[in-house]
Amino acid sequence: MATAEAYPAKRFFVDMLVRDIELKDALLDLLDNCVDGVMRTPHVAADQTRPYEGYWANIEFDHDSFTITDNCGGIPFELAEKSAFRLGRKDEHLDEDLPTVGLYGIGMKRAIFKMGSSAKVTSMRADRSFYVEITPEWMADDNSWEFEIVDVDNPADDVHGTTICVSHLRPAIAKTFSQVEFLNEFLEDVKAYYSYIIEKGFKVTINGKDAEAKKIRFLLEAQSDGEGQSIAPFVYRREGQGDGVDVFLSVGLYRNSPTEDEEDQELEGRASSENAGWTIICNDRVVLHADKTRLTGWGEATVPAYHTQFVAIAGVVIFRSNDPSKLPLTTTKRGVDANSEIYLQVKDFMRDGLKLFTNYTNRWKRRSQERKQRETDSDTIATVLPEEVAHSEQLKFTAVRRSIGGEQSRPVLPAPTTFTDKWIRFSRPESEVRAVSQLLFGTPDAKPAEVGEECFNRALKELDQ
Repeated sequence: MATAEAYPAKRFFVDMLVRDIELKDALLDLLDNCVDGVMRTPHVAADQTRPYEGYWANIEFDHDSFTITDNCGGIPFELAEKSAFRLGRKDEHLDEDLPTVGLYGIGMKRAIFKMGSSAKVTSMRADRSFYVEITPEWMADDNSWEFEIVDVDNPADDVHGTTICVSHLRPAIAKTFSQVEFLNEFLEDVKAYYSYIIEKGFKVTINGKDAEAKKIRFLLEAQSDGEGQSIAPFVYRREGQGDGVDVFLSVGLYRNSPTEDEEDQELEGRASSENAGWTIICNDRVVLHADKTRLTGWGEATVPAYHTQFVAIAGVVIFRSNDPSKLPLTTTKRGVDANSEIYLQVKDFMRDGLKLFTNYTNRWKRRSQERKQRETDSDTIATVLPEEVAHSEQLKFTAVRRSIGGEQSRPVLPAPTTFTDKWIRFSRPESEVRAVSQLLFGTPDAKPAEVGEECFNRALKELDQ
């Protein structure tokens, strides 16, 4: 009886696998694997706020090759035999008791094939060390779907980890790796997407440059005023629920209000809002950084769209689960599944918190002098990690009466005095502003806001005479 061949064409399969992922996302997948290795390594951190202390990953790349080396425990031999090199996960129970982010079992292979057609993966462990080579010949042979595992001597030192070296780079990848712009952009991505893990002790070095965390902080007023009002973030948290997903949410002010220079930059369209917006974290990995779109609640359900007047507002949501399939992750792990049930439930709290602080910002917008005076007089501290906010004794939590469960703390934010102000704003040519500045202050370099305010104050003095 004749048969029709139905096995996959390897080249087609691999090309389709890498088509829909950006190079930087593929490289971040390799860093995710490093952290998952830490999760599989039995260890007890002396400082529970820095559980990744002592672990590191080093990345080197140029137009010839890419190498990532870590000390995160290496690949267990049994894992290499059964699933690490498969194009897709076979064991659905793998890591079921660990807060990893690996779900489909394609991250390492997809990253390798995204870059080139040849690679060597070396695992150094105390029990059994080995290496596996992927060759261009393997790629061309549709009948060969296995790799040889070659044993090597176990390391003499205590550095147990994995090294992945990719060569025979695709021409476009080789060109990209030779560009300084890519190095700088990738370094910034690692700073953003690994900020939370770096803050907890993990170290990432890229072509000799250390990636420093973009820290997530919130302002918390040490003393509230006589009416119980104080600067503090809105907090929602839940843990131990039946669905196995723990959630921590905090949104508030991460910095003081914009300065006059920043307000001038806002008028000119040059205001920086790099750190504002929502950051979403799943099992310690940042999957969305400083988002200011409808995806995170901006511009929907009575929440205003993001504007630079909200530059001081930031929020973070931390999801944790030992089952990564329950997390609101996209397949690339660098985005949020907007249709995830748990995310849709939590998004209600995200919008509630946003409205609290956008309303606060709007109330103070026309009271800049009073606002700045209050900020100068107030006693505030910046917390390094979002969870530290919840340890403050001044936060009062109440149970949430919704099916999602959990509890929330809703601050009573300070309000300006009740008398009515009118906002005066206009523009004049820079040459005229500098001329009036020279007349009023003896220098042409006074700030435009100072020039306008002095003009108004002198007019008021004329009325009083």
